[in-house]
Amino acid sequence: MAEEAARLLVRFGRRYAAAVRLATLVPICAVALFRASPEHFAATASMVAVAAVWTCGYVWWLRRGRGDALLAPDVIVLLTLTASVTWTGALEDTNFGWSRLLVTFACVTWQWHTSLPVGAAVALVAGGGAAVIVAMAVPDPSVIRGNLWAVPAAALSRAAWTLLRQAADRADRMAAEAARARAAAQAAAAVRAEERELANALHDTAATTLLMVGTGQVRSDSAWLGPQARRDLDRLRSDSRRTPRPADLVDLLRADLDAAQLSVEFDLPARLPLPAGVAAPIADAAREALTNVRRHSGTTRATVRLRGDSRSLRLDIIDEGKGFSLEDVPGHRRGIRESVRGRMTRIGGTATVVSAEGEGTRVRLEWPAGHD
Repeated sequence: MAEEAARLLVRFGRRYAAAVRLATLVPICAVALFRASPEHFAATASMVAVAAVWTCGYVWWLRRGRGDALLAPDVIVLLTLTASVTWTGALEDTNFGWSRLLVTFACVTWQWHTSLPVGAAVALVAGGGAAVIVAMAVPDPSVIRGNLWAVPAAALSRAAWTLLRQAADRADRMAAEAARARAAAQAAAAVRAEERELANALHDTAATTLLMVGTGQVRSDSAWLGPQARRDLDRLRSDSRRTPRPADLVDLLRADLDAAQLSVEFDLPARLPLPAGVAAPIADAAREALTNVRRHSGTTRATVRLRGDSRSLRLDIIDEGKGFSLEDVPGHRRGIRESVRGRMTRIGGTATVVSAEGEGTRVRLEWPAGHD
């Protein structure tokens, strides 16, 4: 997802700000009550109650993502608590540090869920306003400086948060670049797969038909040649076999039997439904194996035997022809290498060819690879 790291950081900032405000509330209130003298305890307790109720409400709204709308009331409440030192007896008890802590933690945590202008503005108003109020009540430079520290603390908090935000932005850019690279690689792989399948289709259809005519294996006026040429063209024009519809492997294996010009003995179940992206490559690989029987074996008979189910299967194409030596197959021949083995490999299966001169040939297609 675009800008995922930045989005998560914003959510973390709100939650962490809420957690810090809530976690510091208890000890700050305890300090205020502990330092209050008995005659000023009730007044101090009333201000502590206001601070507790307001902070809890603000934290609840902040966690819901609506805290920024309450920034102005938050500043007003904090300045009111600071001003309360003039009527709660805090001056006599020197009990005004707790309000300073409330303002300081607020200024620091505001920086984690506001924009830079807003965060700077509320920190200046709250921190500077608290310092002015205290200066009017307690003209002590050390006390005034203590309240002014809220502003540089907010600045340091903003600097740290900015570094985190920049790191999140870099992470998002890197993730986006990686996603683009993956998409480009997938697109290139899809193009290469399409090119391979087109080459396989050309090899299995038009090239094979033309080669048989050119080498004199069939007569150019054979009755089956015209229909076969039309089927070859239809297959090259259509990519419907690569759609993710279910397909019956048995139906695909029995299709276009006249094109094979073989007498095929089938040993198949009644049906074997598979995803079309699996069934079509298996059927195409089997059809290429039958084409090789017709072209090279010296026999016109073959057996096709299918065992298994929709989770794993084994398909054997067997002939009792003259056989061949696998070592003697030229490297540029793509029939076994791409049209059979390549197709099975791309769907997670295997193709095994067992043959020897004078002993016939067996092509075994297994999917998925390595099943029992």
